Amino acid sequence: MSILHYDFMVRALIAAVLVGLTAPAVGIYLVQRRMSLVGDGIGHIALTGVALGFLTGQSPVLSAVVVAALGAVAVELIRSRGGASGDVALSLLFYGGIAGGVLLISLAPNGGNNNLLGYLFGSLLTTRPSDLIVMGVLAVAVLLFTVGLRSWLFAICHDEEFARVSGVPVRLLNILLAVSAAVTVTVAMRVVGVLLVSALMVIPVATAQQVARGFAATLAGAMGLSVAVALTGAVGSFYLDVPSGASIVVLAVLVFVVVTAVAAAVHGWQRRAAARPSRPAPEAPAPDPVAAEPTGAGVPGR
Repeated sequence: MSILHYDFMVRALIAAVLVGLTAPAVGIYLVQRRMSLVGDGIGHIALTGVALGFLTGQSPVLSAVVVAALGAVAVELIRSRGGASGDVALSLLFYGGIAGGVLLISLAPNGGNNNLLGYLFGSLLTTRPSDLIVMGVLAVAVLLFTVGLRSWLFAICHDEEFARVSGVPVRLLNILLAVSAAVTVTVAMRVVGVLLVSALMVIPVATAQQVARGFAATLAGAMGLSVAVALTGAVGSFYLDVPSGASIVVLAVLVFVVVTAVAAAVHGWQRRAAARPSRPAPEAPAPDPVAAEPTGAGVPGR
């Protein structure tokens, strides 16, 4: 029987596509700014939101959106200050987020390790219709922002000072990008979990950079690869009865290793071919002096 006959698998595949599109759409900007681990830190903060949802009886997804967004804004404000004190503050925020989540989930009346593990490492096959609706709305909002404003976001990622002088609202875009990262973490936590979501935001982008030239090509390649990996990992987890989040991330890592190895081999061959001396052109034969001597008809005095 086809897996599409199961409603939970249809929901799982739709969720995988949504995450496959949104994760690299935000991750490419984080990679460009060398902030690849920010997604992992925001995931720790989102865990507190999940636990808060269980504690208050609200939707864990919605509470995670609010808490992760507030945490992402705090991360951006701390990052903009820079310095060693900023690094310490970020560490306190990240570790405090995961510790707060564990503490709150233990106080929740219906909480427990099973509920928490589903959000920590993903539980794609248990995606509910209500989760899918929330994920769809959030994914559309993230894609509209990251793709629609890609020229401005590209500008602030490469030269923030020049973008500010050019009139680009740098502070607002930085905050919105941080919120988009928080929303992406929330969208992806049902698929790969808050502890693994950063991998899906970074690895497809790093893989696409090995073969793509230009920002638009890298973005398109990363999104296509992410969707393919998410779908393949979801289907594989169904047939192999293994965790979906781990399957997707491991598959993404394997693809990265293979693409990197092939790209390195191709580049090495191109360098050797360019360094190989070209065969010299054959020299023209020397002119025959006898044949070159003019005939008598053209010589005066004959």
